[in-house]
Amino acid sequence: MSGEMDKPLISRRLVDSDGSLAEVPNKAPKVGILGSGDFARSLATRLVSSGFSVVVGSRNPKRTAGLFPSAAQVTFQEEAVSSPQVIFVAVFREHYSSLCSLGDQLAGKILVDVSNPTEKEHLQNHQSNAEYLASLFPACTVVKAFNVISAWALQSGPRDGNRQVLICSDQLEAKHTISEMARTMGFTPLDMGSLASAREIEAIPLRLFPSWKVPILLALGLFVCFYAYNFIRDVLHPYVRKHENKFYKMPLSVVNTTLPCVAYVMLSLVYLPGVLAAALQLRRGTKYQRFPDWLDHWLQHRKQIGLLSFFFGMLHALYSFCLPLRRSHRYDLVNLAVKQVLDNKTRLWVEEEVWRMEIYLSMGVLALGTLALLAVTSLPSIANSLNWKEFSFVQVKQISLELQLQLGPGPA
Repeated sequence: MSGEMDKPLISRRLVDSDGSLAEVPNKAPKVGILGSGDFARSLATRLVSSGFSVVVGSRNPKRTAGLFPSAAQVTFQEEAVSSPQVIFVAVFREHYSSLCSLGDQLAGKILVDVSNPTEKEHLQNHQSNAEYLASLFPACTVVKAFNVISAWALQSGPRDGNRQVLICSDQLEAKHTISEMARTMGFTPLDMGSLASAREIEAIPLRLFPSWKVPILLALGLFVCFYAYNFIRDVLHPYVRKHENKFYKMPLSVVNTTLPCVAYVMLSLVYLPGVLAAALQLRRGTKYQRFPDWLDHWLQHRKQIGLLSFFFGMLHALYSFCLPLRRSHRYDLVNLAVKQVLDNKTRLWVEEEVWRMEIYLSMGVLALGTLALLAVTSLPSIANSLNWKEFSFVQVKQISLELQLQLGPGPA
């Protein structure tokens, strides 16, 4: 490694007092970027605001110069790779071969591959983009990093869930250098091992809600079961026994009856595995023995199950709000008024029913508010601001209140 690698990566001058990008000091560590796309622009913005001197290599620098921060130097690719020791390759895999003419200038430098393949390319290619780049430039050290960070996160700064930068390479010094850069930019580096791990890292952005598949299928299964039961009880049974046509209840009333059932069961499934895990540890007499696979997966999905419980609870509140807006409800009110007139009743007021309904609604609102608090505190951005005692207090005390409200006079 040349003397450029020994320069400090952290600059004390990040942004001006008005929040604009600061002029980079002359002795700031220089970083190169090959590419002029959206990600390259966001990366240059973040690097400049973190105190780095950025030089961008483009095939048409005059046309793209206005898209980058004024502190970044935009020039031709040959000039951009001449002095920086660390160069970010922000181009697509199919354009890697166009960089081969820069092989002599790139020799001995660190190439940071930030690309992501499409799902089709990931399945067809037997080697990752980073490994392919390493095969084209054997005299360089290739590091896979920043591919799981979005352009928005680079521009606006790290935000909890977008904070981790997965890094892999075959050379420890190169990984350490890029890790220090990631820390300077406000991110948390995570060492994923050798460059062979790049294929796994590149597969992460292609996954669609990997932790939500089982909870969503569970919620849909519960919804179908409870909906079928409520349909048979409230619609099909009256039609078969009394020939009463109540099929109009299917879109709203039956759904609204089903939603709280699913929400209650899903909420119980959040805390039940913790009880089972504690009982299993007491039975074994140790907490260091691994849980069974089914219980381990259940524990890992608790957050998603809890958020789905809150989702169904919110839907129940919205559906309940829409119940008085139904045309059938208006007909029922008119029929009740006509019946009252025919029965010569001047006042229809049942004190017990009034109180029961008031208590039902009050308990439902409090239960939904408590469930909302549980859901919000489970989000990473909120949970990270609480210490363990505060988080435990909210989760334990609030679930006790939630259960008391649910076991009150009746459902919301």
